[in-house]
Amino acid sequence: MGFKQLEPAYGFDDVSISPGIETINPDMTDLSFSIGENTEHKFEIPFIASAMDAVVDPNFASSMTKYGGLGVMNMDGIHIRYEELEQVYEDIINAPKDKATQIMQKIYSKPIDKNLISKRIEDAKKNGGIVAVSFVPQTAKRHAPIAVEAGADIVVVQGTVVTARHSSKSLEGLILSKLKKELDVPIIVGNTVSYDVTKELMDENIDGILVGVGPGSVCTSREVLGIGIPQITATIECAAARDDYYKDNGRYIPIITDGGIRTGGDICKSFAAGTDAVMIGSPFAKCKEAPAKGFHWGMATWHDSLPRGIRIKLGTEYSLEELLFGPSSRTDGTLNLVGALRVCMGYVGARNLKEMNKAKMVYAPAIKTEGKIYQSAGLGS
Repeated sequence: MGFKQLEPAYGFDDVSISPGIETINPDMTDLSFSIGENTEHKFEIPFIASAMDAVVDPNFASSMTKYGGLGVMNMDGIHIRYEELEQVYEDIINAPKDKATQIMQKIYSKPIDKNLISKRIEDAKKNGGIVAVSFVPQTAKRHAPIAVEAGADIVVVQGTVVTARHSSKSLEGLILSKLKKELDVPIIVGNTVSYDVTKELMDENIDGILVGVGPGSVCTSREVLGIGIPQITATIECAAARDDYYKDNGRYIPIITDGGIRTGGDICKSFAAGTDAVMIGSPFAKCKEAPAKGFHWGMATWHDSLPRGIRIKLGTEYSLEELLFGPSSRTDGTLNLVGALRVCMGYVGARNLKEMNKAKMVYAPAIKTEGKIYQSAGLGS
């Protein structure tokens, strides 16, 4: 035996879903999922837009509600630092590539204006629907109560890595169970990738778990810090913890695969691995409704001493409705994500997401190249 034994871990491109022994019509599938006890908040589709300044503003959050999903607003970013945002977005978008991070560090150094927390939530609620807001653990105790008072329905406590056991120099660190009792709204916590941490977080009486460390297209935690677990393995681990917690406690707490999802195939594999919903950033950043006009950047891109993200230009390619529901003329799986999930569920015989969780998966690293020589040679038209 050596000093350490390395276990294999699998990402989206390493696996494939096996068709079921029964097929059903896609229009017979139920994609709904819930957050909170007694299905407090129920959504028609299991799609959540990431809490990133380039993706979700009050208007985008309202649009997600309209289409049956959920958009999460970032309550640590530019929306609660600047009253007028148009010029701020322009400064980030127009920054030269080699100076973008430096310029963003300066932009994000402006102190938070607590009054803007309430304003953004009120703006999002004008058009009705469920409003979710995200805080890093360092600001959650101080600012989440303000958000709930303003009408926020769901609070997300999100960092690169979050655990139930954290040592700090403060007299009392963030105690999630205490925060949940104080706020009295559903709390989603992340991110994590392991069985043990997921179970311990669930013991804190929270209502959802974000799964994923470093897979996002604008996240560089894996390069800067060397940490992360591929998303299929991470999702399977956390799903096992969710199911065991339910058996032991009788309380079902959903998990949400967050990051690295590009196509309908990635979404389908996430559910086959055990997730209850998916959180997506880059595909939403390409929507006409996104506030950053086709640009995208990570939540830690602007960190003042150790940036762990990057600004990228994706371009504006489609509407939110086209991304979620089509129609699509693309063959790469980047549009009509809801339709892709329904069709896949039909092929595996899954009538709902819990049945989709039971779909058989296989290790298949050649799945995207087998028989595709003409595609890889650029002969597709």
